[in-house]
Amino acid sequence: MKTLSSSPVYNVIPIPVEKVVANDYNPNRVAPPEMRLLELSIWEDGFTQPVVCYHDVEHDRYVIVDGFHRYSVMLTSRRIREREHGLLPVVVIDKPLGERMASTIRHNRARGSHNVDLMASIVSELISIGKTDQWIARNIGMDPDEILRLKQLTGLAALFKEREFSPAWTREGEKIL
Repeated sequence: MKTLSSSPVYNVIPIPVEKVVANDYNPNRVAPPEMRLLELSIWEDGFTQPVVCYHDVEHDRYVIVDGFHRYSVMLTSRRIREREHGLLPVVVIDKPLGERMASTIRHNRARGSHNVDLMASIVSELISIGKTDQWIARNIGMDPDEILRLKQLTGLAALFKEREFSPAWTREGEKIL
């Protein structure tokens, strides 16, 4: 198939839903009424957006970057799964984990709200794989104060290891360096 553009959407492929797996870092949640509406939308209109995945070639599986709820509808709605012959429309992006996490957040933040605890976990993970506060701010649309609040939620001193702090207090008789 000839690519019309560099955008993945021009290369939608049907993937057996059994080969698709959720990522373990998506902080987005959808309430049951909206999930029922999504199921109705897919039933009435079909899949109008593909699920964005990373192809894990080693395990021959497709890890979701964006579209978890569309994937969930495919798993839980027998009528849709049968109509679609168990095939999920997928586009593939080839990015390392940190870039995929940022991509998930960008997709989600453009649409709705996030679970704060999971966002804090993602910030922690991004820092543990070497991403800076500046990278996080630029790539997932957070301001420095938001990053700081999420770091504080995790309670991990390691998240602050690159910061310089002035001494807040000393014990009597100790020198301030």
